[in-house]
Amino acid sequence: MIHCEGLVKIYKTADLEVFALQGLDLHIESGELMAIIGNSGSGKSTLLNMLGGLDRPTAGKLTVDGRDMLKFKERDFVRYKRESVGFVWQNNARNLIPYLTALENVELPILLTGARKRWRAKELLDAVGLSHRASNKLYELSGGEQQRVAIAIALANHPKLLLADEPTGSVDSRMANQILDLFRELNRTIGITVVIVTHDPELAKKVDRVAAIRDGKISSEMLRKRSYAEELAELEEADDEEGTHVEYAVLDKAGRLQVPAGYLESIGVKNSNKLRVELGEGRIVLLPPEEKE
Repeated sequence: MIHCEGLVKIYKTADLEVFALQGLDLHIESGELMAIIGNSGSGKSTLLNMLGGLDRPTAGKLTVDGRDMLKFKERDFVRYKRESVGFVWQNNARNLIPYLTALENVELPILLTGARKRWRAKELLDAVGLSHRASNKLYELSGGEQQRVAIAIALANHPKLLLADEPTGSVDSRMANQILDLFRELNRTIGITVVIVTHDPELAKKVDRVAAIRDGKISSEMLRKRSYAEELAELEEADDEEGTHVEYAVLDKAGRLQVPAGYLESIGVKNSNKLRVELGEGRIVLLPPEEKE
């Protein structure tokens, strides 16, 4: 579904260039449910904006559903945003029109395409568990319910890709879990590809793969060991002390490896940019630099 190779994004002002992405490589399969995590300023929101057609890459390769987005003209971006991608924002003001009911909010993107399908809007509200709130204005809905309406809106025009930017950032932990369960259910039932950007590492328990961005590049990935269904079945029997995912460092084409800062600190590397490297028994071992006597 998504292929990024050597992706670069530079923001320019009169006398300054800021590299938001620095040669990022990422591949996402159709029907995958994954999360992108990273600290503020790491480049994760920049990546999401480019996947959503809201921003244009500076260099590299970016294809979504087989289409080269570096070759897009303005009309291509308009068509792409209408037909291929759905977007859920953390800020509900960007998703919803306050003086419309829940049903009218979901109907609006359908009407903009020239279709008059009230049944489609009702179907979507039912899918997100809000059919009983269809006639309510937004101020009558909780934050979590408003976010569910936003998800229904994002699905209104049958997109192949659903992008969510911090979708649980403005709700409590109980509602956050319900929203993440909803993403998984939609992914399972309609096969839509879901990419969620978040700073919350707990999200890893709900998705199949987590990619961590650091300094504008993918630094590591975590892949689910067993299917989510198997883990739910075992949840009542025993706690999974080893965690739900296996973590991998990502090696770029130049042979560069980003090691998480916590790992380096655990072996006493804090103020050095050098590591000792040893090869033995089929392993590459990283060690702190030898202290000078």
